[in-house]
Amino acid sequence: MIGSERGSVAVLALAVVVVAVVVVLGVARAGRAAGDAARADTAADASALAAAGALARSEGSVAAVAAAQSVAVANRATLRRCDCSGEHAEVEVEADGAIGRARAEVRPQCQYTPAACE
Repeated sequence: MIGSERGSVAVLALAVVVVAVVVVLGVARAGRAAGDAARADTAADASALAAAGALARSEGSVAAVAAAQSVAVANRATLRRCDCSGEHAEVEVEADGAIGRARAEVRPQCQYTPAACE
């Protein structure tokens, strides 16, 4: 082996290990971000449905916002916005820096004739 090549394999192996560690950390970070986004979306869906349920029971927009807030907190999220009035509930929640948005619609005709909404 030539003296100038001695140790070059160790340097190359170290470089490969460093690159592998960086890739693994990047994948882990992307996975966590995807999990946070999914949790925020789930919290938003549940909050919108809770608000729409309150609207469907004719409890009013204040009760709808309270229901959305309660469900968001139960899902470890923060309700950022709730446009909950009339026949729709549109919410935005934040969970660990990720934003989730959802909309639920109240269709009174579905309560009395479910076949009309299939």
